[in-house]
Amino acid sequence: MASSFSSSFWSGDYAGGLGVLFGKLQQGVQENQQVLTIARLRADAEELYGNKLGTITSATDNISGGFQRDEGASVRKAYEGVRTEMEAASQSHKKIASNIRELVINPFSRWCEAHAARVQNSQDDLQNRSKLHDRQAESVRKFRSQYYNKCRLVEDLEEEDKLAFQDPKNEAASPKLKAPALTVSEPEIEDEPVEIGDETYVPEHIKKILTHMLDNIKIGEVKVPILGTYQNVSNGADITEYIQKHMNASSVSYAERIGQDMVNNGFLRLIGNVGNTFANSSRMNYQWKTKVFQLTGIPERKQVLSRSTTVMSQDSIDSPVGAVSEYLQGWNPLNNPYPNETPSEKLRREARESDERYKASVRKLDSLRCNLEEAMIDHLKFMERCELDRLKAIKSVILDFSGAVSNVIPSLQSTVDKMMLFQETVQPFGDLRYLIESYQTGQFVPKVTTYENYYNSVDEHTFGVDLEARARSDRKRVPIIVTTLLTYLDNHYPELEGDDARRAIWLADVPLASSHHLRAQINTGKPFPHEILENYEIPVVASVLKLYLLELPDSLVSSHVYEIVKTIYSSTTAADASEDTRISVIQSTLGQLRLANIATLDAITTHFTRLIELTSAGETYVSMIAQNLAPCILRPRQESPLTMHERYAYRLLRDLFAHKEAIFGELKRASSLTQAHSAAITTRPRGPSTDESNRRANMEERQRAIASRSRASSPAPGSRPSTHRRDRSVGGPETRFPIQTSPIVGRRQDAAHRHSLEVPGSVEASPIATNGAAPPANGNSTTEDSSVSKRDSISRSTRFPRAGSLKQGGLARVANRDSAGSLGDDSQRPIGVQLEDKPMDD
Repeated sequence: MASSFSSSFWSGDYAGGLGVLFGKLQQGVQENQQVLTIARLRADAEELYGNKLGTITSATDNISGGFQRDEGASVRKAYEGVRTEMEAASQSHKKIASNIRELVINPFSRWCEAHAARVQNSQDDLQNRSKLHDRQAESVRKFRSQYYNKCRLVEDLEEEDKLAFQDPKNEAASPKLKAPALTVSEPEIEDEPVEIGDETYVPEHIKKILTHMLDNIKIGEVKVPILGTYQNVSNGADITEYIQKHMNASSVSYAERIGQDMVNNGFLRLIGNVGNTFANSSRMNYQWKTKVFQLTGIPERKQVLSRSTTVMSQDSIDSPVGAVSEYLQGWNPLNNPYPNETPSEKLRREARESDERYKASVRKLDSLRCNLEEAMIDHLKFMERCELDRLKAIKSVILDFSGAVSNVIPSLQSTVDKMMLFQETVQPFGDLRYLIESYQTGQFVPKVTTYENYYNSVDEHTFGVDLEARARSDRKRVPIIVTTLLTYLDNHYPELEGDDARRAIWLADVPLASSHHLRAQINTGKPFPHEILENYEIPVVASVLKLYLLELPDSLVSSHVYEIVKTIYSSTTAADASEDTRISVIQSTLGQLRLANIATLDAITTHFTRLIELTSAGETYVSMIAQNLAPCILRPRQESPLTMHERYAYRLLRDLFAHKEAIFGELKRASSLTQAHSAAITTRPRGPSTDESNRRANMEERQRAIASRSRASSPAPGSRPSTHRRDRSVGGPETRFPIQTSPIVGRRQDAAHRHSLEVPGSVEASPIATNGAAPPANGNSTTEDSSVSKRDSISRSTRFPRAGSLKQGGLARVANRDSAGSLGDDSQRPIGVQLEDKPMDD
């Protein structure tokens, strides 16, 4: 894939790459002015020279006598010939100046102005979009912080509820929780961004806007029959006029929408009419709410209460009784729109609302990011054409400049020939390629901001989610989106006409807007039907798969192994290493990846190797498809001027295509051997421990723990209730697993019901007790058995019997005992977790 503006000037913050590119484009605008300056000065110099040559004749005529007195002298004829040539040269130089202005300066200056305007308009548009994206990203971070804080408060409340409702038996020992005091606090001013119209304003900006509105909009009082007099009121026409004048509202309908948003956000309320609609009307009155005055700090005008009279008069209409009754109807001392809510319900509701705001802000940010990327692709392609046209225009200007001179003065042919040579040396495509290769900032790798659920759920998004998390949520080794898209393409390859059309779908230049449209349809975090894909062209489906791989947080072949891959293909080692050695090293390197990455890479490589084989693709196509897919498969951790020219990902893909069976077949065989080896290790018997350093301390600790229990003597064996709770052992790590000091008889019947809850290492949790064998005859376990029991219990679950404890704990000694029931052929019974290798074909 050839380098271009649309694939070479990307950066993580978008503004960095655009700054480099538009810096070079503005440099081109200045270069245009330099060319114009040369042409203007040359035209001025030619005109000045021509005028000076024209003054020579008049200057010689002022000398009396001389050649005027001789009529037929040859010297006079030569003199007059020189004068005539100078007059002709004067006209010629004036003609050159006129030609330069008409053929070069005038048309090129108009073109330069249009080119500078195109560059500036593109820069302003992309800069505004980038700023809007950055503001929304900041809002997302703020909403995310609010959401996480609310979730933490909900968790804290749940923990407090657990402590508040404890077992009545422990009520005396637990401290009493005081009921929280009910206090009436002042209403808090919201500290969250507010959407008004098409813009999102932070609280500081809202404060400035409201302050300016209160200072410039006419505010008064309005009498409403029956209801009374309202203070701090403005009509809809005045508010609309202000919005159009100061808030850049392009139309009355847009101004009304801004006013409606102010009503919805609690800044205004409609009085004297039913509803809460904003309209551009002088008869519609809106009262500024108390929230506005609290936010701006401007004192609020309140109506003075007057004494009521018993006499019915005309002034009784002005009584504030209506306003007071309306105020009492909405009386809410807690300033809470949900007066019957409990604190826990309020917290949970606020957590849900903050979650919804966070989700909505992430969706809006994702939409803005996609729009920004689409606009960048369009503008960068347009700017590339403009820059190429500029270079061609300079080439034409030089040609026109030489023509303007050569058409008038043939004697300057040598100068003209040199200028023609200079014109031939201008190579627009070469200069454009030099600009890209010298100043490119990075390839197109979109940075996705995903919704991060507090409880680690990934069911909201598909794109931009970690590959392993996506596969784990799908319960597949390969994410469902990858298998769905590849299966859809496999099913539709036969519908295309010819192998060329099948191969071309992966190299087609699909508009980013089309890819984003399909991405929005399937970016739900859930499986999607094939019917959605039927509405799009097949190249669009293929481009969405590449877009999914590009939007992964880490490349499919992790960037952590980029340096290893670089070493494999470096010039110093590749020359000495054979192909078999290189493939072996590649296989071992890919073996370090996570299972989901290996399985997905295997599925994609299988798809392309089959496509190459079935369509009989040549070397040229294989090279092009590898170069096109290289950024999707392997990317460095940090893009730099050095990594932008490296081709290690391309070479890795070529090896994967050429040696797919050898690499992935060896990976599967290595996985099977590793799991078999792990299973053999789990069944290997452990050697006896000879460490007796802590035995006496452990026994004393155990005796103190038993003596410290404040309960009656232990009942007879077998009568212990199944709900008995074993106290937690105390002491350091060496005493975590208590040592059995006395035989416990009769506990066999309870072990089947609670062996998984026993302390690891105790006799009742051992496989012998579980299988019905009696403990050793003496009171204490042997040194060898106790130490083995201690060591084997470390970091192992007691849910599965251990092969080491079965062999060391006396299974050979009690195999023939039948006093507690025959063990049967336990040596052939599978013990522990059975590991098996599942194929990576889903």
